[in-house]
Amino acid sequence: MDFKLSEEHEMIRQTVRDFAEREIKPIAQELDEKAEFSVELTKKMGELGLFGMYLPEKYGGQGMDTLSYIIAVEELARIDSSQAATLAAHNSLGIGPLYYYGTEEQKMKYLPTLCTGESLWAFGLTEPDAGSDSRASKTKAKLEAGTWTIDGSKIFITNASASISIGATVQAVTANVDGKKEFSAIIVDRNTPGYIAKPMHGKMMWRASDTAEMFLDDCKVPEENLLGKRGEGSKIMLSTLDNGRLSIAAMGLGLAQGAFELALNYANERKQFGRPISKFQEIAFSLADMATKVELARNLLYKACWLKDNKLPFAKEAAMSKLYCSEIAKEVADKAVQIHGGYGLMKDYHVERHYRDQRLLQIGEGTSEIQRLVISRYIGC
Repeated sequence: MDFKLSEEHEMIRQTVRDFAEREIKPIAQELDEKAEFSVELTKKMGELGLFGMYLPEKYGGQGMDTLSYIIAVEELARIDSSQAATLAAHNSLGIGPLYYYGTEEQKMKYLPTLCTGESLWAFGLTEPDAGSDSRASKTKAKLEAGTWTIDGSKIFITNASASISIGATVQAVTANVDGKKEFSAIIVDRNTPGYIAKPMHGKMMWRASDTAEMFLDDCKVPEENLLGKRGEGSKIMLSTLDNGRLSIAAMGLGLAQGAFELALNYANERKQFGRPISKFQEIAFSLADMATKVELARNLLYKACWLKDNKLPFAKEAAMSKLYCSEIAKEVADKAVQIHGGYGLMKDYHVERHYRDQRLLQIGEGTSEIQRLVISRYIGC
């Protein structure tokens, strides 16, 4: 087995790392404090070619593999989870369903614009009463005379209310026979009358990403806005989450790497009792454990990407990666704050933001409990 990354992968890592250090790091704290989504940074990520990385060039993409994209998310999360979230949600949840399930006409209409960073697309699945239980969705869509009429609401939707957001893929109940719901996925442009997206404020984490509530009040869209086949909405949305889990895993890995580096640098600089605290066995062993966990997380995630890129089943490994990387992010960020001591609790230190940002990773795109449920089914429980 060859664990060495290709020159192309190493180049992508260095390019995105340099970008994150140069463009994002200097303003990450300010954007977090103001809870401000940056259109400028999003467009710069687009100019770097980070949107639609895995799409063919005919749709405006870069024609790269999954691992290339995952490395890009990882390197952004190493510095700032908010910017990584914008990229991850747009690529996996936004672009993904359109690319994998859209007609050629739908792909050519939406994808080229969505690969430039000039526009964002959202994934409308979660509702106030439908989180882990996605089949509890209440949003309804009725087809009459070639037009879908959609009514309902969504919550915790990334990239839905930013000024450059142009629409969403929405799961809706399109029939209910003998108590059994039929779910379909429907494309809804933001300029559709009755479509309202409001930003959610007061977040603990990812404060510089766009999180919104969506309201769909008598929204009318053409019948051809159906994504995939009627009745396959749940399949489309859940398979999209398999890909999304790789993205969240990459965010966990990158955040853990960043928190570890912050702790290591601090431990080598901070002196107590006349020497750097990294020379004390307790601190040194903690850092060794952190480094080991990060490496294990990286190997598991990269294996899942290898499976996907080689067109092999990867859903189990995606769930494992999402579970492990998000849990490791929690452990490493917590220990990093502990090593910083009181300074780790101050907003002037980047590690404080890492500690807050990791908390969503065990919740978003399937909680850790749901990941364990998914994994348990794959192993025959």
